[in-house]
Amino acid sequence: MFNNPKKKPPLKAKGIEDMPHTKAGLEYKVWHEAKPKTNKWRNIRWIVLISINVLFVVSYLLGLSILEGSLSGSRALGFYLMDTYNSLQVMLISIFDGHFWALTMNFWIGFFTILILYTIGGRTYCSWVCPYHFLAELGEKLHNYLVKKKKIKEHTYNIYLHFVFWVGFLLIALFTKNIVFEDINPIGIISRSLIYGPSLSLLWIFVLLLFEITYSKRFWCRYACPVGATWAITGKAALVDIQFDLDKCAYCRDCQDVCLVPHELWFVEKGKATQEIHYTGSDCTRCGLCVDICSGDALKFKIKGVDKIL
Repeated sequence: MFNNPKKKPPLKAKGIEDMPHTKAGLEYKVWHEAKPKTNKWRNIRWIVLISINVLFVVSYLLGLSILEGSLSGSRALGFYLMDTYNSLQVMLISIFDGHFWALTMNFWIGFFTILILYTIGGRTYCSWVCPYHFLAELGEKLHNYLVKKKKIKEHTYNIYLHFVFWVGFLLIALFTKNIVFEDINPIGIISRSLIYGPSLSLLWIFVLLLFEITYSKRFWCRYACPVGATWAITGKAALVDIQFDLDKCAYCRDCQDVCLVPHELWFVEKGKATQEIHYTGSDCTRCGLCVDICSGDALKFKIKGVDKIL
């Protein structure tokens, strides 16, 4: 589970005779364009994301008890659901305040339900549920256009920076005895604004998106968000993953070009794979963009262990 394939020696890069287009008896261009490029998984994901957030709104407006609250904390059919990172802050505060044992059963039910769900699914929350992710994904398209037109330059940061924010906001919660992170959490701000009406805090969302469009694309999701960092930690044990088959890969790297976290597809680069079958790491959001665009079907969704059971 925790073995790092990057530490293994790389396999020998495939020659032209081992390429999937050669085996199919086709020229590379013909083979590459033979499979229609669809947005199947992106469309499914957007439908799921929008539907979940709309359900919050509809439940509130119609006074239904289907999905109450917001993405920061809610009840689904009376069943409590707690954002894991917020729960960690509450636990840390209560430990040092001496109130840890006073945390309710509903709190623990909500905490473990979400923890287990996204431990199984990895960072699926980010691309399948989070409303800010949807906006950032659209913002990335505009950012890429501006870079292509040479209007702006791309700026990147260390991918481990979000763990600094993860620890930092926990310490702030401890010292202030408040969940300060929720005041700037784009997920909570957008979720509450959709359900209960807009507020001035949406200005922060505007500033953040403007920064990502003009300076560093997807800065919050890639480098800052402690919620995503939480799922990156638990995602090491995820069952739902993206599987890569080296034999079907033509080193085109189309998948990396569309990937929301391209460092997770390091093994698609020529001469980088260390084994015939790879799985994306815990930072992968399982967005499916790479699956949609791959000409050789080298990438696909996989539930680990199911094949052994069946």
